[in-house]
Amino acid sequence: MKKPQLSLPLEPDHMRRADLPESDQELVASAIRCLEQKYLVKQDSLTSPEATRNFLKLRLYGLHYEVFACLYLDNRHRVIRYEELFRGTIDGASVHPREVLRKVVETGAAAVIFAHNHPSGVPEPSQADLRLTQRLREGLSLFDVRVIDHMIVGDGEAVSMAERGVL
Repeated sequence: MKKPQLSLPLEPDHMRRADLPESDQELVASAIRCLEQKYLVKQDSLTSPEATRNFLKLRLYGLHYEVFACLYLDNRHRVIRYEELFRGTIDGASVHPREVLRKVVETGAAAVIFAHNHPSGVPEPSQADLRLTQRLREGLSLFDVRVIDHMIVGDGEAVSMAERGVL
């Protein structure tokens, strides 16, 4: 079985946790690696919507800038790779559908889960979030790639568009 590729660096990312001392940043990076092992059962799958939500909260919660990320999945919904595609500012990130499509095709994904954070802490989807999700879904459907969900991470919680009936 193929191990998922988590494309983020394993060393501390000083931009992500700039408010912490370097020793604490290293501790957080180590904790993330350990928790990823818990949520990526058998190193290849996220076993439930709750496990997916916890994994994404682990990656996106507490950032002071917006990040748009993608979990690439095979046809059995096993994780191929997690990747942060776009970084923005405190109130938005520019997401380029062409680049999303290119990355999806590059990985050979059969399905995807999108995620992004709201630095404001409020995980409610905006109209722009809904439009972007629909646009990505329509574009990827032309390539028979399913959009399983789009989760928005806020203060301690994540909202699933699939659970809200948007997808």
